[in-house]
This record gives sequence, C-alpha cells and structure tokens, in this order.
Amino acid sequence: MNRQQRRLSEGALYNDMYQFTMAQLYFRAGLHELPSHFDHFFRKYPNYGEHQAGYCINAGIGWLMDWMKDFRFEDEDIACLRSELGPDGKQVFGEDFLAWLQREGNFESLTVQSMGEGRVVHPNTPITSVVGPLAMAQILETPLLNALNFQTLIATKAARVRHSVKSSLLMEFGMRRAHGLGANQGCRAALIGGCDFTSNVGLSYAMGLSPKGTHSHAMVQTYLALGKSEEEAFQAYADMYPTNCLLLVDTIDTLGSGIPNAIKVFERLRQRGYKPVGIRMDSGDLAYLAIQAARMLDEAGFPDTCITLSNDLDELTIWQIHAQIMEEAARSGVNPENLIRRLTYGVGTRLITSSGQSSLGGVYKLVAVKPQQEWVPAIKLSNSIAKVPNPGHKLAWRIYDKRERATADLIGLADEKLDEPCLILHHPTEKGLCRRIPQSNISRIEPLLKTVWDQGTIKYSPSLEEIRAQRVSDLEALDTGVLRLRNPHIYHVSLTTKLLKLKQELIAKFTGERQEQ
Repeated sequence: MNRQQRRLSEGALYNDMYQFTMAQLYFRAGLHELPSHFDHFFRKYPNYGEHQAGYCINAGIGWLMDWMKDFRFEDEDIACLRSELGPDGKQVFGEDFLAWLQREGNFESLTVQSMGEGRVVHPNTPITSVVGPLAMAQILETPLLNALNFQTLIATKAARVRHSVKSSLLMEFGMRRAHGLGANQGCRAALIGGCDFTSNVGLSYAMGLSPKGTHSHAMVQTYLALGKSEEEAFQAYADMYPTNCLLLVDTIDTLGSGIPNAIKVFERLRQRGYKPVGIRMDSGDLAYLAIQAARMLDEAGFPDTCITLSNDLDELTIWQIHAQIMEEAARSGVNPENLIRRLTYGVGTRLITSSGQSSLGGVYKLVAVKPQQEWVPAIKLSNSIAKVPNPGHKLAWRIYDKRERATADLIGLADEKLDEPCLILHHPTEKGLCRRIPQSNISRIEPLLKTVWDQGTIKYSPSLEEIRAQRVSDLEALDTGVLRLRNPHIYHVSLTTKLLKLKQELIAKFTGERQEQ
C-alpha cells in the first residue's frame, strides 16, 4: 500500500459505508444539524473461558481525539464518494451532500465527554457521550468504536496480568503476533493497563519510554552454524552490551548449557566491574526452570540477577507459575518469596490478541435528540431487556462508601441532583430489585463523565504517568472480590428511579406492555 492509499484508508474515509449513507439521508431530510446525544458503553466484561474479568480499564480516547483533530474531507475523499454508483448507475452521493461534507464535514461542532483513560469502567455505564449535530455524530460512530473498544480490551488484559505479577517488571513483547498496525494501539493500551515497557520501538518513543528487549535465538543459532559455541555467542553479546546483559538461555539446553554458559560470561563481566542483568527463558516448564535457575545462579554468587519468563504468558499462567513456585521451591533450597520477587515477565501473544476474548462488545447508541428546547429521549427495543439501552440525556456517577471503596455506578438523567437522604439504586433489568444507600454511608459521589473534546479543541491530554496513576487509584478502590481472576464479585451498575421510570414508559409506549417498577 503506497502513501496515497494509506492516507485514503486511514483518513476521513476510515469508516463504514452506512455512516455516510445515513449522513446523506439526514442531510436530505433536513436533520443533519439536529442536536443529538449518543452513548458509548459495553454490555459484558471479557470472558476468557477459564477465567473472567470483573472490571475493564478504559483506553483509546486520546488516540481517537488525535485522529479527530486532523479529520477533513480532502478532494480525493470526495472524488471516491462521487464515484460510488448504485444499481441504477446513478451517483449514490449527491453533489449537494458532497459539497456539504467538504465544507462542514469535521468534528468541530461536537462535544465529547468521557471517562478518562486508565479509569475502571463497568457494563452499561456510559464511557463516552457524544453531543452535537446528528450527521457528524453518526459519522463518528465507527472510528470511535474501533479505537475505544480495542484499546479498552487490551488495557483490561494488561491490568489483569499486572495484578498477577504484582510489582514485578512487566514488558509487552507482542508486536510480532499483533494484527497489523493494530500493534501500535495495542501496545499503547498495554502500557496504560499495566505494562512497564514494550519492545515496540516507535510506539515506545512516541509514549516517552525506552523500548526493551533481549537478544534472539537466531544470534546463538548463527554462532553455532559457523562452528562456534553458545558461550561465544553470549560473550559477544556481553562485550557489545556489558551494562545491559540479559541472556536468552534456552536455544539448546536451558539447564545443561544455557545457564552454565551464562554464568561463565557473568563471571567475566563481574571481573570487569559490570553487573549482569540476568537471564531469560522462553520455553519449557517455566516454574520448574525458574527454581533451578535461581538455585544455580545463587550457588554461582549471582543472587540478585533477574530471571525473565516469557512464552504465551497471561494472568492465569503467571498465577499458576507462582503457585507452583510456592509449593516446590523450598525443596530445591530456594526461598519462594524471594524468587517470585526476582522474576520479571515478557508477555506477548495472549496479551496483544486478548486471547480467549477477541473483542469487546462496545456499542454506540442514540439516546436523545433535541428538536427544540428540550431533550427528547430515544430508545432501541430488543427481545432481551438487557440489550435495551438506557434512554435520555444522561450523566453517570460513582458512589464511594465510608471506606472510600467504589460501591456502585449510578446512571441518571442530566438534571438529577442525587441529594435525597437515601439513594435508591435500581437494577437495570431485574424488575423490583433495588438497593438503598443512606447518604450517611456515602463518603462521596463522583461525576464520571468529563469534557474531553469541545468543538474542535482537545480538553484532555494527561501524561502516561497520570493515566497509570488513575488506573492504580481506581483499582485500589475496588473490593478485592471484584479483582479476582476467577469468578469475580459482581459490581453494581444501577439506574435512578427517574431514569428507570422513563425507560419503562418508553418501552410501554412502543410495545403496549405495562412495565412494573
């Protein structure tokens, strides 16, 4: 794909076709300027099969806004749309609509509110709301979902891996297994979700980090093919990078040659006044090998060198490795707690592809329009009540109990104050099920949506460090049951009485069925 083709595919036409056909319909009907409100949210946490998530980590809005800022319909984009013909041989898009697109087709008329990147997010709570003229708000749907759904999915997986490795160094190694240029979005999300570094060089520098990596099996193979030894390969690497020597020891025989040869090289480095970083193992029974590696390195006088593990790791496999080490390490004379603290991790395929859950079911739904002075709620019905979006011009809040723990997310209409002595939180789908929380049991109520884009101006640009700090703070506010890798506790997402009543009235209006509170 040449530069011109890349610009076409990644610019204003980076979208689904129906967004443009809908925009033209609105234009011809005189509805293109109608104030509208769309909500972006997801319906279910990722389920990885053997284990499930009890929260998600929001990511992608910064990436999206950078794309929105440069969004314009260029002459070539308009020419492409002009060339689209229907079955009757006539242009699909009229010249009047194309002229409007080229003149007015930008996102400067929209206001976007969002929960910040790094924030914990839950099903059905609005993560992003888009308010503005109907046609351009419609056109934003696909690129918004593309950026936010994928990055939130990967950030969530990374946060779970971070939970498993605790405070150990965590590196993202998945670029080679990522889905094309999605590697950049995925690696960015992994850094938001909990990875300390990534091997992705360009993305690392773009995020203000140093890229990380070790040497390849190919280097050792090359030396062997030339009649030299594994030790000579290690020595060449150590001579080239004496202050950052981390050796990949499993090309031939991890315990029989790899670690013994690494120790020989480490001894020579130490004699020259350098401190070796450690070893990396990318195959085999990693828990057993880590125990034996620790024993061998300790006996050789290198108790502080790190042991990096990689090879299809995810949160559950790391948890299992830790469990095996705790059970078996002492029998080999290795302190299990010290070994676990010594481990570092390179996670790749299972993180960058979100193995077990390949997509996040995020949706973008129209919830209100404003034909005159007041917002008019809009609703989409479904055979399943769980798939009926919450209508109306809304806000969302997070309620913290006296322990400063997040106890519920509450969704309500934008004009609600939440100042009654006892809040009533209604289950979004189960009739009659509600929860009452006295104000005396609440430490604070936090508005969740903040303006991040205001008519062409980016209002939100935190550093990676600030995003990570937000993630840590939000996760610390969750009860430990919600954080469990398996069978997590269900976090409450509820509706106010006013919103529930509105939703029931709209369902009854369009179905003729009476809904009970």
